[in-house]
Amino acid sequence: MSLIFFDKLSQNFIELLKDKDDYNVIIEVEKKEKSFTAHSNVLKYRSTYFRKELENIQINENNIKTLTKSNVSSQIFDIILKYIYGGIVNLENVETRFIFDLMLATNEFELDELTNKLETLLIDTKASWLKTYFSHVYHTIFNENNFKKLENYCNDIIAKHPSLIFENSDFISLPVSALVSLLKRDDLQMEEVKIWDYVVKWGIAQNSTLPTNLEEWSKENFLTLKITLQQCLPLIRYFHISNTEIIDKVNPYKMILDSQLWEDIVQHMAVPDRSVKSNVLSARSVLITKLPPRTEEPFSTIISEEHAAEISSWIDRKTINYSTTNIPYKFELILRGTRNGFTPQTFWNTCHGHANTVVVAKVKGTDEILGGYNPLAWNNTYDNLGGKWMETKDSFIFSLKNGTVQNLTLSRVKDIKWAIWNAYKRHQNYYGPTFGDFYLYNKKSNFTLGNDNYCSILGHSYEKPIRTSSDHFSIVNYEVFKIINKNIYQ
Repeated sequence: MSLIFFDKLSQNFIELLKDKDDYNVIIEVEKKEKSFTAHSNVLKYRSTYFRKELENIQINENNIKTLTKSNVSSQIFDIILKYIYGGIVNLENVETRFIFDLMLATNEFELDELTNKLETLLIDTKASWLKTYFSHVYHTIFNENNFKKLENYCNDIIAKHPSLIFENSDFISLPVSALVSLLKRDDLQMEEVKIWDYVVKWGIAQNSTLPTNLEEWSKENFLTLKITLQQCLPLIRYFHISNTEIIDKVNPYKMILDSQLWEDIVQHMAVPDRSVKSNVLSARSVLITKLPPRTEEPFSTIISEEHAAEISSWIDRKTINYSTTNIPYKFELILRGTRNGFTPQTFWNTCHGHANTVVVAKVKGTDEILGGYNPLAWNNTYDNLGGKWMETKDSFIFSLKNGTVQNLTLSRVKDIKWAIWNAYKRHQNYYGPTFGDFYLYNKKSNFTLGNDNYCSILGHSYEKPIRTSSDHFSIVNYEVFKIINKNIYQ
């Protein structure tokens, strides 16, 4: 019979952590701006990382060893130390991004038990966030290369929806290990010739010195590409690409293939029933799947549930934000640029008559999310030259935390006479949603072309600027949501 008293043990070790009289290790974090004290024996027996690091650090005149981890935040390291000493991790009232960053840090400190728990927690309870920030998550876990459950989770999604990664603007920065893991999938739902095109595109992007004109390539250039793609080329299902596609797509790069493989491909084109010497991979399976219910898909490709909670709090002028479990509003998507198009006229045609809307836009080349709330109805019927400025005291514009952008700014309308503008009909070919100091605009009738979209860095109609780097910017996507009180469904 065993009597177990882990609670008291945990409490005593937490008290030891707080004791500042008997420590022999100092850990500096946040670029040495914050420091923590600890005990080497506890650290070494709880983490192989600390065991290795502390062995290589000399003690000072006070018998203290100092370890510097500049890239770790004090908030994250405080949680890690409390876990090391007391086995307790408190994740109440923290954002999902924080849990993800904590998981990365615990992996670095080789705290496998906690890393695995956080990985499972994200998959089981934070699926919406993982899908919203899918590209960032995917690149990060393969760069770290120690998150097999998340790798499998993401690859299962990509196998069914490969455009999430292959058609993403940062596809070329994908780690080779991630690309290889996808090419190994028998259920990757993409035509083989397209897979070939993307693999070649990725390989060329890794070598900036390669000529842009293929006719100018030397044997050395092809050899460079072949070496870059040496892990990928054996995973292409060449014998399941049509003859026409072989000639048009593969033949120009035949020099990156082994000579025997190319001979076999040519033979297969002429005599498909004759055996070949090369290894013939089976065709990828075509999945017949039912689309998941709409409610299971991410409600947005730009904002997260945490963002929706913040915006809902601002609508109701709450001093304390709603949590993701008690948001009183449904964010009903009525327009998405990547789905409906980026022409200004599409906005006016789609959003006419809709009141209580939120517009969000993802800035190109950054992690910025800018947006605005309009409690009034958008109106596309004005014929007068100046359009129509609408008066309201309840509109606001904002920027949101996302990725590397850690600042959040809310700016409520200051000059209520210039809160919202409805463009007159001729201007609806150029102007989109307009919130005084913030609007989408493009003279070529596509918000993603150029950087004509505008956000004042001074602030005029609204209390303060929500952007400081430049007035003009380009976007990669934007969405419009109708904000519906959930009580109407009850």
